Amino acid sequence: MRRAAESFGQRLKRLRKERRLTQIELADAAHINQGFLSALERDKRAARQGTLHALAIALDVPEAVLIGAGNEHDAPQPLDSRELPLYGSIPAGKPADSQEQLEMFPVLRHLWAADRYCLRLSFDSMEPTLKPDDIVLVHYRPDVDPALVPGKICACLVDGQPTLKRVSVEMQNGDRVIILRGDNPTSPPMIVPPDQPFSIQGVVVKLVSRDL
Repeated sequence: MRRAAESFGQRLKRLRKERRLTQIELADAAHINQGFLSALERDKRAARQGTLHALAIALDVPEAVLIGAGNEHDAPQPLDSRELPLYGSIPAGKPADSQEQLEMFPVLRHLWAADRYCLRLSFDSMEPTLKPDDIVLVHYRPDVDPALVPGKICACLVDGQPTLKRVSVEMQNGDRVIILRGDNPTSPPMIVPPDQPFSIQGVVVKLVSRDL
């Protein structure tokens, strides 16, 4: 028997309950307010693209399944994906030239670009924003001026050592210094003086996978 058409809120609530998640648990996993999630499930609010993406990851379903398609909003659209290199550590150089990449990871077609790659995180300095084993999409931008990406999460090399931090630039005693900050409150800021080898290898674009 064919299921009656569902609203977005009904579909969201059903998927949450099928995974035995409370509203609080799903809201926490998707990094949204529980009250907002409740309004979504009651069709009192509309979800923007970023929220849809976060909810789809938290529920472990394609966005098309969460949204639905067709007149009854009950037939998921086929996903058109492309593969990108997946790394376990920040590559020191152009991703296509790196020998570290051992596998590929599919992303939706509109996210694919030749100068992008995927990175599986082992860092905890960006919690709670990003967690170990999250997979993020990185835009390869070698040696971009840190002043052009203020506050962005960047894949950096400091003295050849990889780190994932938010980048900012400040003037201290007449010198321009680079400040690297994690979102983890226990992770102290890192100050990169002008004479220390430093480069930005890429800018994090989007979270593309998270295990619950």
